[in-house]
Amino acid sequence: MGLLSDPQCRRALARLVLRLNTPLCVLSYMLGLGWFLALAFPPLAPRTYMSENAMGSTMVEEKFPLGERALAYGRHFAGHKRKAGGMPVAWLEQTLWLLGLEAHRQPFARTLPFPDESRERFMVRGTNVYGILRAPRAASTEALVLSAPCSDGHLNNQAVGLLLALAAYFRSQIYWAKDIIFLVTEHDLLGMEAWLEGYHDVNLTDMRSAGPLGRAGAIQAAISLELSSDVVTSFDVAVEGLNGQLPNLDLLNLFTAFCQKNGLLCTIQGKLQRSDWDSLAAYAHSLQTLLLMVLAQASGQPSGDHGLFLRYRIEALTLRGINSFRQYKYDMATVGKTLEGMFRKLNNLLERLHQSYFFYLLPSLSRFVSIGLYMPALGFLLLVLLLRISLWGCPTLTPWCCSDPHGALLTPQVSPQEPRPGLLVLVPPVLICHAAGVALYLLPVLGQRVATQHFPVAEAEAVVLTLIAIYVAGMALPHSTHRVLSGAGSARSWQVLKLLALLELSLLLGSLALLNFSLGFVLALTMVPAAAAVHPGGPKVLLVALLVLATPAVTLLLGILMQRELLEVPAGLAEGWQLFLSALAQGLLQHHLYGSFLCPVLALGLYPAWLLLWNVLFWK
Repeated sequence: MGLLSDPQCRRALARLVLRLNTPLCVLSYMLGLGWFLALAFPPLAPRTYMSENAMGSTMVEEKFPLGERALAYGRHFAGHKRKAGGMPVAWLEQTLWLLGLEAHRQPFARTLPFPDESRERFMVRGTNVYGILRAPRAASTEALVLSAPCSDGHLNNQAVGLLLALAAYFRSQIYWAKDIIFLVTEHDLLGMEAWLEGYHDVNLTDMRSAGPLGRAGAIQAAISLELSSDVVTSFDVAVEGLNGQLPNLDLLNLFTAFCQKNGLLCTIQGKLQRSDWDSLAAYAHSLQTLLLMVLAQASGQPSGDHGLFLRYRIEALTLRGINSFRQYKYDMATVGKTLEGMFRKLNNLLERLHQSYFFYLLPSLSRFVSIGLYMPALGFLLLVLLLRISLWGCPTLTPWCCSDPHGALLTPQVSPQEPRPGLLVLVPPVLICHAAGVALYLLPVLGQRVATQHFPVAEAEAVVLTLIAIYVAGMALPHSTHRVLSGAGSARSWQVLKLLALLELSLLLGSLALLNFSLGFVLALTMVPAAAAVHPGGPKVLLVALLVLATPAVTLLLGILMQRELLEVPAGLAEGWQLFLSALAQGLLQHHLYGSFLCPVLALGLYPAWLLLWNVLFWK
């Protein structure tokens, strides 16, 4: 601190940072990337542990003698679903009532902003059915939820059967201190969103539902169950919620503890954890799991029905039963014992889960990386932008336009009489770039009818093609900007424009990482090098290629291809392109249906910032 208080030392340090700016930027970027790759290494990924005292022991004796009854319920549900051609609402209501529960139904309807071709639907109508088991030992002030989606065909029939069998068994017990809600939803996430909005008496997404709902207490935790077979070989747990939200780590630790106690195999991201942590193969396996979680969280899409609970501050997980070719298989009795043990532990909670982590990454189910360990990786990447911004503090030492081929700084050839660039010169490019972002956000959905009237395409295709057309048309903006700016400004105006672009990009990425670290890190990993290197006087072809690769659309395409590689189901270019188009449509639907912020962040924030850098590259 004494050295920094000396003006001469500060001046010398500033000159040193400016002189070594490019090497420091390269070093900072490599440190950020290296730090992230080291997160899968055991010393930086400690073992998980239970923080909540009420759930710290699994010494209770779990019981569930209704395994055969669960299978029978599953068969009956499948038969009535085939007969009804969808959700057997009347049969479910009658069954829940015969079990002694308060049975309720919730009709709902939702018109999509454009047709969902992947599921072939536009006007969606459905009905949710649920039953409430009132707590015999307490007032109805708190509740737990066990849900199962009613899927098409034979999928998830056994999950509904197990849910009904658990309801029958729970009804016979007297130790419940919380209400338990047994919920069967229709139309996947749409049904869950309709039920959550109706239960909490809010309307966030223009969902239409009929009649008041029967209510229990404030929901403390929820488990969504997906089973399509009468036996399972393992359980895959999904944690990613809407906009990258994650449940409290204690809920995941509770599930893992009961799986270990009952001998159930459990995986995350489809990966089974390894025991040999000291081998290179184990590190590569953990890194694959970590990367899959980062890509899933960065997408902002819920990985299961549980993902919508998190927006209401309800801790939730989705458990998927897998029936593979593994030797050991488990019946419904073992699965029911595991769920019964979890609900008994959640029944003991005196307050909401809050003592463990809400921000973490998982290289495996037994190890985690907390926010204090993974944030420095992003900090090193953003430091590159800050180092470039610091160049503006000394205009006589600006390497953006005055450097030799080896990166050494040269004295800029700027006339003393040249006027400093004014802010008015930068208004047109900034306004044009952000207007392009607004058009990218609004026009694809608003203009779908106009597009279908003039072109032989369907509504969904019109939305995606309009989105791509506006995105690509932004590359012509430098020409429009220069026509507006003809004869105005000075030779250094592009430096002020780049300064604004770097400030906007650093603020966007830093703020985004606080909400969704994975999304902020992935975008920083691709956009920071291009933002730091771009300037009008460099090798044009190389910088154009670097900036095109850094655009958010290319990042999305590369992320899709990388995810398929990590899942060991690689996709070719043609299949990858189709997945890319589907991801664009689903991203728009997720925003309009559930409030995902990925679409507005990219269209209104990062795309205009990238266009500003594109203007800098083609500045004349």
